[in-house]
Amino acid sequence: MNTQSISRYRAEWGTSLGDIRRDILAGMVGTFALIPEVIAFSFVAGVDPEVGLYASFVIGIVIAFAGGRPAMISGAAGSVALVAAALVRAHGLDYLLAATLMAGAFQVIFGLARLDVLMRFVSRSVRTGFVNALAILIFSAQVPQMLGVTWHTYAMIALGLVIIYLLPRVSKAIPSPLICIVVLTVISFLVPMPLHTVADLGKLPSSLPNLVLPHVPLTWATLGIIAPYALAMAVVGLLESMMTATVVDDLTDTTSSKARECTGLGIANIAVGLFGGIAGCGMIGQTVGNIRYGGRGRLSTLVAGLFLLILMVLLRPWVARVPVAALVAIMIMVSVSTFNWASFKDVVRHPKVSSIVMLATVVVTVATHDLAAGVVVGVLLSGVFFAFKVMGLMRVTSRYDQATDTRTYTVAGQVFFASADMFADQFDLRDMARNVVIDLSAAHLWDITAVGALETVVTKMRRHGTRVDLVGLNAASATLVDRHGPAIQAGG
Repeated sequence: MNTQSISRYRAEWGTSLGDIRRDILAGMVGTFALIPEVIAFSFVAGVDPEVGLYASFVIGIVIAFAGGRPAMISGAAGSVALVAAALVRAHGLDYLLAATLMAGAFQVIFGLARLDVLMRFVSRSVRTGFVNALAILIFSAQVPQMLGVTWHTYAMIALGLVIIYLLPRVSKAIPSPLICIVVLTVISFLVPMPLHTVADLGKLPSSLPNLVLPHVPLTWATLGIIAPYALAMAVVGLLESMMTATVVDDLTDTTSSKARECTGLGIANIAVGLFGGIAGCGMIGQTVGNIRYGGRGRLSTLVAGLFLLILMVLLRPWVARVPVAALVAIMIMVSVSTFNWASFKDVVRHPKVSSIVMLATVVVTVATHDLAAGVVVGVLLSGVFFAFKVMGLMRVTSRYDQATDTRTYTVAGQVFFASADMFADQFDLRDMARNVVIDLSAAHLWDITAVGALETVVTKMRRHGTRVDLVGLNAASATLVDRHGPAIQAGG
């Protein structure tokens, strides 16, 4: 590691007491925001809450050192749980642990292979849709905690929101969500009332995690069972983590190493599998909360993991008494701050294609509760619309020289799989001209579909006794024609 890398790494851990204090407090807020979502997704995956909680503090500790995006909170939640659920139902927890180890290995390989470059295909419209859908999902996840309850719960949520939004106007020394948790917990102690507490959400860990190995047969049949799930968990986890890292980049006006984040998440998930946890990924809601309350460095990520361990093991009896209303208030704040409210105006101002992509990402994500599905649909729509746009820019014009009995076709634009058929249709194959010149000086052939279309046109013309010459091929197009268009004889 060179001097520049060391300096940057030190800066990522905080270089002043103010940075350190802010990261510690923001990380503590992130911890409390982790608890309800991790427990909820543990139920989705079909495992005990302690499995998700163990995984979250292991991931938090490892990713703080190995990850590529400072201040990002990662844990056992998200679409990974949806993928894992089917495996747990069919084969049990040990197969899930084995799949977690393999998913981590896949992610390390993806990071080393620098497959993070695929994130370049995710447009800003998709990212906006991703963020808005997540805000909606975060809010909707709080709704069950507000149904079938007494007025006391609504009063406590309202008080929590008042503290969260008004306290920063007085002082920002301590994050207001942390004060919210303390105040509402004290009130619930002093004034007994019918409130759900963290203890009602599920079994909490009572000891440190132990090193375990999955008890599965080491056979090809086992590999055939876990490999598809492991690959799906790896891809979904990386997709959510990369999207979260990109959102943090935008919020903080900084850059991060996505390849290192891939590798770091893989290492973290391997550690999780060895300690009996479920694979995890970046958690955008908790990460946005961490950023909103001052978290900027790796220390905030480390604190989120360590403080979760302290809360769940050493302070378990007190944490169990924290009213769920306090956590609901925090998550409502996170959902409101996560949503891109400017996107309402952007739907009208931006091109219709961009708005359609954004709305489709939101609709699919909310309908399926699968962030990965929404992003995939958004990326596919962006690709289709882009292909149509580029296809529309391709033009073929012609002129006829009677003196030499020559028709010259001038091609301008990009010829590829989406525009190849339109390109071929521009040539009159019944033209009786003795000579045809196809001028490709202003065009570029991108793939074998384009070469195939050109080859078909040239072959049919020559079959009618017409002399065909190609001129103006650039080097890349000429190489493609030489390799994949044997029937074409390029002219000078």
